[in-house]
Amino acid sequence: MPDLTKPPSPRPRRRRCRLCGICLGTALLALLVSSLAHLFSPPQPQPQLQPPRPSPSSSPPRFAVIIDGGSTGSRAHVFATGPGGRPDLARSAVMRVTPGLSSFADEPARAGDSLRPLIDFAREKVGGAAAEVRLMATAGLRLQEGRLQEAILSSCRDVLRASGFRFEDSWAEVIPGSDEGIYAWVAANYALGTLGGDPHKTIGIIELGGASAQLTFVSDEVLPPELSRNFTFGGTTYTLYSNSFLNFGQNAAQESFREILRSKDSKNGTLVDPCAPKGYSRIKEVISRPSSASKSKLENQFADSGDGDFTVCRSSSLALLKKGNEECRYQQCQLGPTFVPELRGHFLATENFYFTSKFFGLKQSSSLSDFVLAGEQFCNKDLSTLRKMYPNRSDDDFSRYCFSSAYIVALLHDSLGVPLDDKRIEYSNQVGDTQVEWALGAFISNIKGVIVEPSATGRSAHRSRPLLAVLLGVFLLGGALCLARWRKPKTKIIYDLEKGRYIITRIS
Repeated sequence: MPDLTKPPSPRPRRRRCRLCGICLGTALLALLVSSLAHLFSPPQPQPQLQPPRPSPSSSPPRFAVIIDGGSTGSRAHVFATGPGGRPDLARSAVMRVTPGLSSFADEPARAGDSLRPLIDFAREKVGGAAAEVRLMATAGLRLQEGRLQEAILSSCRDVLRASGFRFEDSWAEVIPGSDEGIYAWVAANYALGTLGGDPHKTIGIIELGGASAQLTFVSDEVLPPELSRNFTFGGTTYTLYSNSFLNFGQNAAQESFREILRSKDSKNGTLVDPCAPKGYSRIKEVISRPSSASKSKLENQFADSGDGDFTVCRSSSLALLKKGNEECRYQQCQLGPTFVPELRGHFLATENFYFTSKFFGLKQSSSLSDFVLAGEQFCNKDLSTLRKMYPNRSDDDFSRYCFSSAYIVALLHDSLGVPLDDKRIEYSNQVGDTQVEWALGAFISNIKGVIVEPSATGRSAHRSRPLLAVLLGVFLLGGALCLARWRKPKTKIIYDLEKGRYIITRIS
């Protein structure tokens, strides 16, 4: 006979308070509404280039003329600001004249006259509006001694003062190579939309000009003070490695290479050039001065004879890039006596990098192994074959591009350690529709002082949004679990006499 004695009832669960559930639900709902309102409210405006006047939309455009005094020619860049004070790139214009300012070394008083066509061009584009003009000379004049630099600049200042544009004598100068690199970096990242944002999302830039090469990028390494520059834009400060390698530009490097051949490998005045195709020949008249004080000149004639050997050209280019390595003052020197940190992130390779890749029909995202293959196939062809393949090109072009293909591989891979199959480098002179020229970066740098930054409260509120979204998600999840438990069906515990145990039954 079953034991009818009722065993002690298990401890009943504490009844959930309906009022507490209602309060919790109300609080969660209020938090949800306020958080969503904050999350989806219009963000604070990002740093914008704005003119100092309170109503930028009604302000007239601001014009500036920047003359790039390069090694092979001078360019006049005309820039204008648009609505909001940002550069109006649709209104920019450029004109180039040759030769470069450094070619007036024997007659520096004539250098200023070479700028007159550029001034006339700028006047036409500005159309009578107020504008300022600046002359920024680069590697061509950097290679000249100081008194000659000043004589050429003095001639140019006379012309710029009479141009009708706003001008100050200090605005005609020879700029450091590191400044040139930073300006190019600014132009590239402005075009990409990364200027003013996360430093690690910016792109580095490598320029291969005629007389010099520039390298500028954000680096996390500890940099020597002389190679480190801080640049601030939109409230963000970037620590940049920026360096200019004088005489490492394509034209200067090829001329240095030929000088090495003349000093070491000449036989009866004939140079065997592995960086020129077979059948190529050129007579070069060389004027040597026994001393800087002497006026006597000794003229010699050398005949370049092409040998067309890409491998030898590459190894010879590497030896040229290592010249001066014994004078290295750093723990390690990658180019001559100069330190270069590891190249991290993506890079844009411009000027002769781009021209060489375009000549060989390579894609913008080609790897260095593509340059090796193209260079080997090109350099190993004889001159008559190349003339048939490229009827509109000169013999000097064939020598130039054979050299540049090998020089680029020696520079980027053999010296700077970029893997042959790496595709982090884009070979192009533009980003989208924007031409990446350092003059644009100089213009942006000159007007960045009128940037209006968002308030600190706005910036902190904007940065707090991701954290707020996470907290909101946690609260919603917790609220959903509590609500699910609160809405469970109501039950009670009864003792079943027939079964002799407690059972749980739902209350209707």
